[in-house]
This record gives sequence, structure tokens and C-alpha cells, in this order.
Amino acid sequence: MTSDRPLRIGITCYPSVGGSGILASELGEELARRGHEVHFISYQRPFRLPAAAPRIFFHPVVINDYELFKYPDYTLPLSVKMAEVARDHQLDLLHVHYAVPHATAAILARSMLPDGRRPRVVTTLHGTDTTLLGRDPGYGPAIRHALAQSDAITTVSEFLRVETVRLLGVSERIDVVHNFFEPQAPARNADEVRRELKLGDELVVFHASNMRPVKRVDLLLDSIARLRTDRPAILLLLAGADFSPYVPHVQRRGLRERVLVREKVVGIEDYLQVADAAMFTSESESFCLSALEAMSLGVPCVARRVGGIPEVIEDGVSGVLVDSDEPHDLAAAMDSLLGDRERRLAMGAAAKTRARALFSAEVIVPRYEAVYRRVCAT
Repeated sequence: MTSDRPLRIGITCYPSVGGSGILASELGEELARRGHEVHFISYQRPFRLPAAAPRIFFHPVVINDYELFKYPDYTLPLSVKMAEVARDHQLDLLHVHYAVPHATAAILARSMLPDGRRPRVVTTLHGTDTTLLGRDPGYGPAIRHALAQSDAITTVSEFLRVETVRLLGVSERIDVVHNFFEPQAPARNADEVRRELKLGDELVVFHASNMRPVKRVDLLLDSIARLRTDRPAILLLLAGADFSPYVPHVQRRGLRERVLVREKVVGIEDYLQVADAAMFTSESESFCLSALEAMSLGVPCVARRVGGIPEVIEDGVSGVLVDSDEPHDLAAAMDSLLGDRERRLAMGAAAKTRARALFSAEVIVPRYEAVYRRVCAT
């Protein structure tokens, strides 16, 4: 294979709102812009994947609900579709995000094809496939097998690489390729967004997540309730899933007028441009793509010092890291940032510079391409 020819790449990810799906979608778009042919294979079109773009194709997986099975099976139909797309489009590789079930399905798909037509398999770990499922005796052996059979393994942070080795005993090479974010121009100006949100001169604290328990939205709300800023501060929360389970929490803490929620937002840049700071209170994070999104728009973050977050935010320079899960400590850190406009603007500028220098498509996508070229050359 000529080392510089465009590649034919299959990508499988969870299409719902979440960091792994967003990263996979943006990676696919960037690869297509660089001349590669990209085929997404999943049960539905990924959340942020454009409906029509050059060199990007989507292949839906049909899941049948047979009475024979107590639960609908996804892994086998996915593997069949992967094999079919790999065969029909002569894919060079399958890049799968999450080991289970995606890497398992890719390895099965590869075995269905004849020698000489088998794509390479690149598996990217995003977190829970190691930190949660890797501990489960019902999944751990399958994950270890999938990783051992992959042609390359990547993790989105050094933290996750270390955890993968520790929890799963992986001896194969693991490349750390951080997440990236490439901000787009907002579709609306800041004044239009502020009018939509009915904002006056309030300070705006931004948060975006998929609302899973590990994101500790309860802790976030508790921290917002303890803010003591001179100007009123509101929480602008972009929810990747139904926010309604947290409504009683909002009401109990008297936050009804201080929390604005928008669900399943595609144009995140529209809302980030009105934010003064961002807050992330997760129990654990492999990377925290939402923090990078904020940084890319010059929004400094207050976050817990957990998982891979210190690889993203430089404490005291591009944001504030808190060694505590106490809401009053998180609130105090945010109060300090919101109360000092000069410091906040300086941190925002440093955050934007750091995001561009370390976590842009220009920096990260060639690292994935290098992994692809390496496995395809063997």
C-alpha cells in the first residue's frame, strides 16, 4: 500500500450524546477533509455527524427483536454489517470507539472475511470500558481478548492508559491520543443568545454533560446553590439526556430561577460565547471533552482534580482544579474566579491558547493518521 494514499476507514461509536461519539464524529469529519473515505457503522447516525458531507457515508445496523432472545442483540448484527461494509468498500481499517461491544464486533467481522481482505482494527478506549466494565468479571475477559486481538490500542489520556494496564493487565502497546475540539463560528451572535435565555447582567456558569451519575450533577447543583457572587449568577446547563430527574433537586435548593437547561444542543458554540466560566464536578473523567470545548472558546473552568482532567486544565493558569468533593469548596473556587474579572479573562485567554496548541484537530488528527499508517503497513 502506498504510504500516502487516502485510506478507507470504518468508524463505529455510540451515536448518542457523549464525549466518545462527539470525538468519533469530529474525527470522521476531519479525516474526510484530509481526503480519506470514512464509513460510519452504527444503529443510528451519530449525534453531531452532518447529514451530507463529502467522503462520509453512514451504514445503519438493523437490530431485530426476536422472541428467542430475552434482550435484543446488537453485537452480532453489528459484526455482520462491519464485515459487509469492509468487503463492499474494501476498508483498510475499522476504528472502533469502546472495546465492548465495538472491538468485539470488529474482531468477529474481520474473521468473517478471507485473508487479504481483512481490515486492521484500531480500538480507542474512552473510560468506562476500562474503569467500570474492566472490573466486571462478566466483561473483563472479553475486553482483554478484544484488546489483545486489536492491531492498535489508543486511550484519550495518560491517566486512562495507566488505568487500563493496572485494571486489565494489558501488555500490548497503548498510544495516548488526546481528544480534540475544533470550534465552529456561532450561528447566532451573543446578544441573540442572551435574549433567548432572557439574561440581563447575570454571570453565566456553563456546564455540559450526558447527565450520567458519574458526572455528579447533584454536586454541581449543590455548588451553584452556595455561590455568593456580587452579581447574580445562573447555571446554563446543556444536557445530553433528559434533565427531568434533577428537577426536584433544583426545586429543593431554590434554584428554579438560577438554572437554565437546554437539551441535546448541537451548536454548543452559540451558548459558550455567553459563558463567564464553566464548572465540572465529575466523580471521574478520562479526559473531559466538555472542559476542552469551553477552553476552546476562551471560557476558564473550575473542575475537580480527577482522572485525566489535569492533563487538560493547567491549574492556576488555564483554570482552577479543586481537591475536594465538598460543594462549599467548589463554590468558593468559582466565587473567586467570577469575582475577579481580570483573572478570569487572563485564564480564559490561556485556556484558549492551550486548547489550540495541544488539543486542536491540526495537532491530534495526524496522530491518529500515524497509528493508521503504522498498522496498515504491517
